[in-house]
Amino acid sequence: MRDFWLASGHHLLDRDDDGYLLVTDEFLKVYLARPELQPPPEACAAERELHAALLAAPRRPIDSGLIEAIVDADARENWRLMVAFRDELACHRTIEAAYLALVRDGVGTTPPLFLNHLVHVILRNALDGCDDPFVLRAGEMFFRPQRLATRHGALIAADEEMIAGIGSAPRSPLMSMLDASATSGVEVLADENAEQYWTRSDRFDLALDLTADRRGLAALGVVIERWLRHMLGISVRVAPLREIRDVPFTWYVGLDAEGTRIGDTLWQGEDMDEPTRRRVIGLFALGSDPSGASFASPAPIYLNMAMTEEKLLRLKPQNLLVGLPPSQSEAVA
Repeated sequence: MRDFWLASGHHLLDRDDDGYLLVTDEFLKVYLARPELQPPPEACAAERELHAALLAAPRRPIDSGLIEAIVDADARENWRLMVAFRDELACHRTIEAAYLALVRDGVGTTPPLFLNHLVHVILRNALDGCDDPFVLRAGEMFFRPQRLATRHGALIAADEEMIAGIGSAPRSPLMSMLDASATSGVEVLADENAEQYWTRSDRFDLALDLTADRRGLAALGVVIERWLRHMLGISVRVAPLREIRDVPFTWYVGLDAEGTRIGDTLWQGEDMDEPTRRRVIGLFALGSDPSGASFASPAPIYLNMAMTEEKLLRLKPQNLLVGLPPSQSEAVA
């Protein structure tokens, strides 16, 4: 079996008999290695002491006074957020249970970076054994923002950080995908280069074609199926639809903030103007999978996603966990 998404840290976690990820000290230490928490040369003694203490015992109780003794105000805030997040993880047996608690109770001040990392490692677990690079590339959309552009009539999604040349990803020859002419240097995942995904999965440098009737949207539907099966224990079928016209939005889940806003508009019986319609990237129908656990809904469930006016897409996979009919939202983690 070929590995992927090594940067998620899944090798640092154990699994219980049901396949869920157990919180380990090694995983907690990963956060202490982040640059925001690494004491700089000018750091005060209190900050250095706190960092060293948690490296030695990541679950050690931390009195608020230890944090307040840190001189630098930004460092104090970083440590408040980190310790609160550490405590949330440590009080649950599994990573999945901690994530469910966070999204159901309200993420509060939890940094989006931390939430995305949890999705990264949980989805790595849920997709374990997957041998389809198109599904894995679609899965990246769950925890990495995408930039959208049209190229030769195709709708292309590329990793936002890769395009901007941020982080460890190689600097792209493109600094923006807002113009169609800027997409010529983006390599799009295709049958011809799909085998390369296994050695490039942590670089996030392959774009995905999300044009209707092509493999990208269908692959994202598979990711949604695996996510719901892993997190809620339900088996569903998720299929992309060609048209958003005349769809009865009795029950819908927006896969992102813009998709939610558009869903609200349609649910209220209002029409979309043409600029809004052009921002819709995908519409899916979610139904039961007869081969799995029962899934019943009082009405058809539709999932929709849309890019912003700036052509940015930030999926919110937590919406799938809290937006389904109540009887379907019981966790199994």
